Amino acid sequence: MRLEIDGEYTGIRFSACHFIAGHEKCGRLHGHTYVVSMKLHGDMGHDGMMMDFIPLKKQLRAIADQLDHRILIPANSKKIIISTGDEVLINAGCKRYVLPNEDVVMLPTTESSAEELCHYILSKVLETVKFPDNISEVEVGVHEELGQSAWVNKVLRR
Repeated sequence: MRLEIDGEYTGIRFSACHFIAGHEKCGRLHGHTYVVSMKLHGDMGHDGMMMDFIPLKKQLRAIADQLDHRILIPANSKKIIISTGDEVLINAGCKRYVLPNEDVVMLPTTESSAEELCHYILSKVLETVKFPDNISEVEVGVHEELGQSAWVNKVLRR
């Protein structure tokens, strides 16, 4: 059985700015309105549901709110040099960005791609949501635009 939360229809989205250092087009500072979706795979629970939608949507919205209207910086990138203090200073090849701290989210990733955002969001969900034993797999999708998305999954049990 599969349970799905479609972020497009449930309004789980955030707008953010990023760049992918060294990429011909995406190396320029640009933004997306990202949509976050989730799929759960498993069996019917004893109460006639796989899992209650409410805590899942609440957590996905909380994560989206933390990223909304921010500049996403991959803190573990080997392509950029980051200095923090009163501001965030980023050197990306021949480009230099000086950003207010409150506008930046440092992601524990090597890139700020949709693929890496999937991993980040899934890890945050797994930290905070207790999945019942009947859930066997969790998938998270990040859509940069309609028709263009990345997905990652985590098997919880076989």
